[in-house]
Amino acid sequence: MLQTELRTHTCGELTLKDLGQQVVLCGWVQRSRDLGGMTFIDLRDRYGITQLAFNMETHKEQCIKARQVGREFVIRTIGKVTERSNKNTKLPTGEIEIVVDTLEILNTALTPPFTIEDHTDGGDELRMKYRYLDIRRNPVREALQLRHKLAMETRSYLDKQKFLEVETPVLIKSTPEGARDFVVPSRMNPGEFYALPQSPQTFKQLLMIGGFDRYFQIVKCFRDEDLRADRQPEFTQIDCEMSFVERKDILDMFEGLIRHLFKTVKGIDLPSLPHMTYAKAMKLYGCDKPDTRFEMTFVELNSTVKGKGFKVFDDAGLIIGICAKGCGEYTRKQLDELTEFVKRPQIGATGLVYARYQQDGTIKSSVDKFFNAEELKKWSEVLQAQPGDLMLILAGEPNKTRKAMGELRLEMGNRLGLRNAGTFSCLWVIDFPLLEWNEEAKRWFAMHHPFTSANPEDLHLLEDDPGAVRANAYDMVVNGVEIGGGSIRIHNKETQALMFQRLGFTEEEALEQFGFLLNAFEYGAPPHGGIAFGFDRICSLFGGVESIRDFIAFPKNNKGRDIMIDAPSKISEEQKKELHIILAPI
Repeated sequence: MLQTELRTHTCGELTLKDLGQQVVLCGWVQRSRDLGGMTFIDLRDRYGITQLAFNMETHKEQCIKARQVGREFVIRTIGKVTERSNKNTKLPTGEIEIVVDTLEILNTALTPPFTIEDHTDGGDELRMKYRYLDIRRNPVREALQLRHKLAMETRSYLDKQKFLEVETPVLIKSTPEGARDFVVPSRMNPGEFYALPQSPQTFKQLLMIGGFDRYFQIVKCFRDEDLRADRQPEFTQIDCEMSFVERKDILDMFEGLIRHLFKTVKGIDLPSLPHMTYAKAMKLYGCDKPDTRFEMTFVELNSTVKGKGFKVFDDAGLIIGICAKGCGEYTRKQLDELTEFVKRPQIGATGLVYARYQQDGTIKSSVDKFFNAEELKKWSEVLQAQPGDLMLILAGEPNKTRKAMGELRLEMGNRLGLRNAGTFSCLWVIDFPLLEWNEEAKRWFAMHHPFTSANPEDLHLLEDDPGAVRANAYDMVVNGVEIGGGSIRIHNKETQALMFQRLGFTEEEALEQFGFLLNAFEYGAPPHGGIAFGFDRICSLFGGVESIRDFIAFPKNNKGRDIMIDAPSKISEEQKKELHIILAPI
């Protein structure tokens, strides 16, 4: 029987309870060791590693063959489970080994371009080029297993809540709002193009109109935008929508989802998620996705420091400070580093004012020329600083100053070890502005998307004071990362038409782009709302790393290329003709 079975067990399951069994194992050679009379091979599959033992005295032919196999050879072995004399307590199979009777080489392998080990010598680009080798490594395999577990638990939770998983189209219509679309030429419709969906937004709203009151989909989406560690041109969302709901219903349902995932996947009982308004987040943290694992919130100092002859403060629209606990002994070199940090172009501050509250009770600042000891003492009271603390102050135009201080706060959090990947702080951010003004385009843009409804209390402001309207929208933020966002949708044709008008659409443009949705609203659209979670981001958050790449089986690099298959690539002239593509000379 064993001779005909390709394998009877995996390389991660045999233990002392299996002693004496005759087994068949298959896998890849992790490493081999020739000790003269004995040869040992570590055999690996995705379940683990099992040691194989070859004895020159009893199985000379098989032992000689074992010495001919190299790393990553694919082999099949038949042998008996025995107890190891030198046990490896780090492996689940470390108390046993297989004394091999028969060795079969199923396939040879070239020497890999990097070591297939947890800590490999391969750089990012090399590992992405040979991704099929990289995913043999434990860290990548574990990341993909985590992704699988999160997907299964998501489906389990939503299924129990009576959600239906419905697939929506991948070839859709291009729309002008949001990021750039990836477009696909249509051979059968010359000169016309599909777009790949940035999200299934309009389709899930149509499903609500169709009576599917609880929809979800773990769906691939596409955006042609600049990339970074937490972005890919194709990414995955947990996309959800519900009918006959208000904001509280959505928040309760999907707070339940995230608590379910933390409990079942990480064994963590999350407390109830607090709610924070957008205005408060911007005031205290300088961003709409605050990292609340640590305090160090902003304190406004305008009334405390203005009027003392220091022009930087006197001319500033906003002066804010933070208190870095225990950093009062920072050296001049460390303070210069912080100054250069905030002056980087991506941060945008023109300088940094600091004050060290020394252990002897004196306060030394970078602006002692303008402020006396009594005035500096007032700073410490307002900032709630104690001896041994460091006060850091920025001044300037309010929005830029808050943004810069937000970055400085995160930098100090990193330096002080306050942003531990194993600690989780979650919250809902609510009451975003519905619209934001673009000075360059001289028009309003939707802060979320044009289908977001206004806060019912602010609806009357939409015509005369659109900038004051709060959106009936919400984001879930974990550790300073927005992992999900959504809103209660507009479900009335007249209100949706007014929104398009506020966004600068003519009536003709609105009908051309979204006429199908406006028409659908006339056939009994229920009140509805939803949310979409960045599934790749959730995976990286649960995995404790910033980059989402390792949680995607075959990711793109930071130029949007798949360097393994060399895509994107050119197409033939014949294909261009079929697709009616005529490229102008460059």
